[in-house]
Amino acid sequence: MEPILIYGFPAGSSMGLVAALEWLGKPYRLCRVDMLDEMRDPAYARINARHETPALVTDDGRVITETMAIAHWLAARDTERRISFDTTTPEADRMVQLMAYLNTGFTGAFSPLWSALEMETPDPVLQQSLRTYGRDAVVDRHDKLEAMLGDTPYLVGDHPTLADGVLIGVARWLDYHEVAPASRWPRIEKVRRLLEANPAVAFATALEAGETPAGAGAFKGHVPLADVIERFGRG
Repeated sequence: MEPILIYGFPAGSSMGLVAALEWLGKPYRLCRVDMLDEMRDPAYARINARHETPALVTDDGRVITETMAIAHWLAARDTERRISFDTTTPEADRMVQLMAYLNTGFTGAFSPLWSALEMETPDPVLQQSLRTYGRDAVVDRHDKLEAMLGDTPYLVGDHPTLADGVLIGVARWLDYHEVAPASRWPRIEKVRRLLEANPAVAFATALEAGETPAGAGAFKGHVPLADVIERFGRG
């Protein structure tokens, strides 16, 4: 069977992995999950006990969670090196380094902002403190990423890789939370704009919004979450 990527909306970080699957060009399916509703249902714990996306059902029916683990699985099957590099090369080291930073400190800096936004019982004082702390952290992490980037069109070289997929799913949160203008970090913004214009990213963004765009041919359709849980859920 085709692997199934479980991705979240609205504004899920997993959007970038959908784009990566398009770049990879091998058959895949998707499962679209409402992170504010379906993902919180007790039944979803059978897929991921932490109630998070993304998750991947592999072509042999195993469930893999965590972005880095899913990226590793995809890279291992990237025989034509469309989204990764030979593991013995400096480019591969650079790609993994950037993915690790993006998936930890860069993504984590937004956590206080999401906590403030999604607080079930609003507490204005606490929410303001979280927003202040979160904005400072996001600015700091953007400063650090800006210093890490070189002059290549994409994060590593002249074509998008898994690192770019990890970036584009999260970088848009800067605008979502109105932290600061993207132009404050010209190197990051340049990569972002290039990725936003990429057909695979446009396809992934449209799917996330509930539209039915035409992809490049690798996408074989959506699978309902209830079916994924029934077939592949633990317990």
